[in-house]
Amino acid sequence: MTFTIPAMALAAALGLMMLAAALSDLRTRNIANGLNTGMALLAVPYWFAIGLSPWPDMAWQLAFAFMVFAVFVGLFMIGGMGGGDVKMIGAVALWASPLMLLPMLMVMAICGGALSLAMLIHKYWRGATEPPEVPYGVAIAAAGLWMLHQQYLNQFTFNPSA
Repeated sequence: MTFTIPAMALAAALGLMMLAAALSDLRTRNIANGLNTGMALLAVPYWFAIGLSPWPDMAWQLAFAFMVFAVFVGLFMIGGMGGGDVKMIGAVALWASPLMLLPMLMVMAICGGALSLAMLIHKYWRGATEPPEVPYGVAIAAAGLWMLHQQYLNQFTFNPSA
């Protein structure tokens, strides 16, 4: 994987879009389709910028992201997540290498659990009776930013080919 200026610029654009999605989810409990579409579409030039080959590298990226998307569509169907969150997870998964995907999902789950706990405590203190709507886009963005940090800023990165 080569990290060039275009790759870093695209990763920075992803970071900004994830922050915008997290803020939108915090304020309105809604993530705009345009943000999710932008994140997904910018993954393709990012793949070329980091030197992935169309076959098999890009195919694997698509396959893993589709599997993640399919799992979270199942959660959406049983009422466990919102549609914007599911689309955002699928879009961000397009950017994660296959080796980084599971750790990113684990970070997302931990952040989502902490966020859910904070929302439940807040609900309890207010005395509200309705179930809280968790802005899970915040947890997805946190995990996506962690993933970008691991790829660009962590000097102790895991390199299985070394």
